[in-house]
Amino acid sequence: MNPEVIVVGAGPVGMTAAALLDAAGVTVRVLERGPEGPRQAQGKATTIHPRTLELLDAIRTDTGRTVTDELLALGRPTGRAHFAVLPELLDYRELPTPYPFVLMLGQHHTEAVLARHLSARGVDVRYTHEVTAVEQDADGVRVYAGAQVHEARYVLGADGARSVVRGCAGIDYPGTLPSLCGFVADVRLADPPAEVLHHWTHENGWVSITPLPDGLHRVFGARPCDAGLSPEQVRARQSEGLTEHGLREILHGIAGTDFGLREVTWKSTANDGTRRAERYRSGRVFLAGDAAHIHLPAGGQGLNAGIQDAANLAWKLAAELGGRAPAAITEGEHDYHSERARQSAQLARNTLAQSGLMTTFTPAGSALRELFTDLITGPGGTGETLARWLAGLDVRYPGTATSGERVPDLRADGESVFRLLRPDRFLIADATPAGAFTSFGGQHLDVRRVPPSNTFAGLLVRPDGHIARVVPEADVSAMAAAVRDWLVV
Repeated sequence: MNPEVIVVGAGPVGMTAAALLDAAGVTVRVLERGPEGPRQAQGKATTIHPRTLELLDAIRTDTGRTVTDELLALGRPTGRAHFAVLPELLDYRELPTPYPFVLMLGQHHTEAVLARHLSARGVDVRYTHEVTAVEQDADGVRVYAGAQVHEARYVLGADGARSVVRGCAGIDYPGTLPSLCGFVADVRLADPPAEVLHHWTHENGWVSITPLPDGLHRVFGARPCDAGLSPEQVRARQSEGLTEHGLREILHGIAGTDFGLREVTWKSTANDGTRRAERYRSGRVFLAGDAAHIHLPAGGQGLNAGIQDAANLAWKLAAELGGRAPAAITEGEHDYHSERARQSAQLARNTLAQSGLMTTFTPAGSALRELFTDLITGPGGTGETLARWLAGLDVRYPGTATSGERVPDLRADGESVFRLLRPDRFLIADATPAGAFTSFGGQHLDVRRVPPSNTFAGLLVRPDGHIARVVPEADVSAMAAAVRDWLVV
């Protein structure tokens, strides 16, 4: 039987999208060009931010736990994170979220948790299926992988920066060309720094060292000779790759020590090329993750932005397939492209700004870093603003002055609201003493009683945890109008 949606790419973004669609009752097939089984232990994206953990709480595993629970059991939480490797770290510990920390965890662990979940759910994941072409017409899509043709109603390209799906859909991928080729590796150190290290000088460059689970450390940075390159020079550097001997020399050159480097378990290079797809949807074709946007991996935001893409899309596509999607979420101000392209534009700006702070290896660059450090530590709240920004808590979609924001961490029956959300359901947070909105509960709408509030009587919350409408008084007709605007019932 043909699935309703084909997801191309079994990385964290593709598998999250598949898991959310499956949880919403959509039949999914995942096509992955790589082999089945445990991947090589490689770090890639190691930083999971609070908003991502909130979103993954919507996926319940066969054990009764959520994907977030599974990740927390494997990862290393840290309450502080860097912005542009400035010496003063941002403090996540007081952020208004059930997960006030960054979770450090290698991408292969995240992929393994999601793969186990999809397998337990019986989701059709096919490995060694390299997609070579995608076609669409008014009735559906055809995805070609080898000699096989897979048909579905929609396809999601989560197949990386060189996305075949994007190319077949004819979607342009403009942006800025790379001028930096830095280094990144996961290593074992005999003499690691006592705590997170961000060492920067305009003469020698910078190196950052962050502890990971399993006794590993993530090492990344760049030298002055790694910046200000032509795109051709960047490509040449990346084709040469990074060797263990080269990494030792780099560390000695920047910090005067290799920190007792004993083993390199994974190594790569990183550049600051920044691109965004002109459209995130073309008919029956969608893009998410690196297929939709790439940038310097500053602050580990790539994986997190991709998972936000998946969460934004899954409930909308499920509603469209189920015939309950109003025009506003299929082709209006709340459609997938409109909401996520706006966020990726902000992401591009913040990573390019961090690149400027990290790689301006001049006295002026040093002065700029000192100024930003003072702003972070000063009384103006810049540090908290940046922390909420990187953590993903300040993502806001179009709406009124109070809607579009991420829902606060409300409690209902002792549970965080984020653990109560489902990708096929809206949720009404009813703060009225008498439960004025209880009668609205139905197939695709849950009602939960929450403590009284001075700012609202009821909130209509989208499946991705953003506020669709604030109802300030116990006004049943106002809530009914909000439900009609967001749900075709």
